[in-house]
Amino acid sequence: MARKVARSKSSLDSITPPAVVASRSRTWKKRIALVGSGVAVLVLAFAIKNFVGNEAAVAQIPNPFRGRPGAQPGDAKTQAAGKAAGQGVGQASQAAKPQHDVMAVVNGQDIRRDALAAACVERFGKEMLEGLVNKRLIQHHCRNRGIDVTEPEIDAEIDRLTTHFKIPRQQYLEMLEKERGINVQQYRRDIVWPMLALRKLAAKDLEVSEQQIEQAYESNFGPSVQCRLIVVRDRNLAEQLQRQVAQQPSEFARLAMKHSQDVNSASNGGMILPIYRFQGDLAIERAVFALQPNGVTPVIPVAEQFAIFKCERQIPPRNVPMASVRNELVEKIREEKLQDVAGALFAQFEKSATIQKIWNDPQLRAANPGVVATINGDTIRYQELADECLLRYGKQVLEVEITHLLLQQTLVQTNTTITQEELNAEIANAAKLAGKVDPQGRPLVQEWVKLVLEEQDISEQIYLRDIVWPSAALKKLTGASVEVTEADMKKGYDANFGERVRCRAIVLPTMRSAQEVWDKARQKPTPEYFGDLAAEFSVEPQSKGLRGEVPPIGRNEGSPQLEKVAFDLQPGELSGVVQQGNHYVILLCEGRTQPTDVNQATVNEILYRDIFEKKQRIAMSERLEKIQAAARIDNFLAGTSKAPEKVKADPVASGPRVDSAVRPVAGGMPGR
Repeated sequence: MARKVARSKSSLDSITPPAVVASRSRTWKKRIALVGSGVAVLVLAFAIKNFVGNEAAVAQIPNPFRGRPGAQPGDAKTQAAGKAAGQGVGQASQAAKPQHDVMAVVNGQDIRRDALAAACVERFGKEMLEGLVNKRLIQHHCRNRGIDVTEPEIDAEIDRLTTHFKIPRQQYLEMLEKERGINVQQYRRDIVWPMLALRKLAAKDLEVSEQQIEQAYESNFGPSVQCRLIVVRDRNLAEQLQRQVAQQPSEFARLAMKHSQDVNSASNGGMILPIYRFQGDLAIERAVFALQPNGVTPVIPVAEQFAIFKCERQIPPRNVPMASVRNELVEKIREEKLQDVAGALFAQFEKSATIQKIWNDPQLRAANPGVVATINGDTIRYQELADECLLRYGKQVLEVEITHLLLQQTLVQTNTTITQEELNAEIANAAKLAGKVDPQGRPLVQEWVKLVLEEQDISEQIYLRDIVWPSAALKKLTGASVEVTEADMKKGYDANFGERVRCRAIVLPTMRSAQEVWDKARQKPTPEYFGDLAAEFSVEPQSKGLRGEVPPIGRNEGSPQLEKVAFDLQPGELSGVVQQGNHYVILLCEGRTQPTDVNQATVNEILYRDIFEKKQRIAMSERLEKIQAAARIDNFLAGTSKAPEKVKADPVASGPRVDSAVRPVAGGMPGR
């Protein structure tokens, strides 16, 4: 268990999507197996919007159900099980019901509470039902064992978490609502309460041994190895590459860029975050810790792929006294244990209970109107499920419903219709863009739809209504206004195949700190010293963990100011401080990459399709913004009201509207 204690992102986390990086229980084997699987994403170090700030604390909300099969951070299952603050364990925890029937008025048309609740249930009902069932199960077992979780205990746990994250309590709770849509009542009831209840129910399984503490200390503060990685699927290729890099270690970075199927590390010459002990695959850890600088491991089979590691340097342990971090390590080990034992606990709960999930079975649903589940004869009714869904997802779904209604109104207003053929064409186009085609280039529509439904965990009806139909509608409303110019084609070619600047980067949170670090860097502008500064001061995990190494910067990738600065630098030259959003970047140029030897004529068709699609999406987004700007929207659930910017642009609305501001609704809900 101790090897799962949280620390900075593990060395191969870059090959997994950002949404799952927080799950630190993945082994090296599982991580490498994701390379090239279709779920890996390219994380650009200079996309400032991806830099981690205070939201990291929100991402680490304890999840008592993470150990359950299928449960994911942030989904409805993780919000399961709880009770309203101040209620006894035996009492049913009911969602606070909105007290009015009208949730929003869009250009004079109502979106009513029952319709919105039904829309929420349609999208999230199955997951929320799981939560309601889990809630009853926990309450039942707590009651049988005489276990209670008090309000002071909940307050103490919130205080502990905010102290751990070093965020003021109020700011932390505000972040939860802003970033996750979880208000304080939901947080207390659906996250903190079940976590504390499960801790008490599983107390005997959460004991921590001295060996586990020592291993946790080693995996957080012990020695580590800075490595480069090549991972490929073909064993013969892996053996060939291993022989080559073993004889010429200096070629490792070049061969990683050419052959490795881990896109993120390949773009950095194979460089990955340092590897610590007790974090997963013991074979990998033994192999890399046995290396000296420039040493290369044999080929290591990992799942269905083959990995080769090169040691850049052995990093000594950090000088952190065990006594200063012991309590924190123990708490983290217990949390990880709880996540593991939660699944077993619920298996026991479910085995000892008689559960019938009626809502998930159309035949049972028809035979039991108004009932969604029974647990040992205890009934959960549809209204309770609807109230829970509305409370948790109402604001989110209401935004979707408002947009849908605006598009419907605009189609009527412009005498435009969306045909089934156009919907089919939209699905086929999406399949082609995703590469789901047969050898002749024809879209594999059924396979694509099946993949989307599985990955998004949605019904086909929701896919058509929430994704396909709005896209087709906006595309038709946009018309033939998109044009791809020669200049667009040149920029697209340069972005994909042109030369790039190899840089190291340091990302700082304030101008003052950036100026101080820049002054240190200019006194000794060497890659080694710059790497030391990046490791010490950079607030962006990748540049910090890789001593400033980041993917090469290309042209036309979305950060024009940073790109211009990078391309103006000569090898060995230090940039000034470059502001990017709320952060400040310092670059040290290490040279240029060679342009890819591809004739533009051979890729023009692909470039044109890609650029056209992107420009069309931009045009569709702008069209939607205009529709929204011309609308009168009173969102009573969010407590805002927006009048149209121009009277002429708002023929659907009743009466003149001239105020373009979004403002709180005065006087609360309308008297309807």
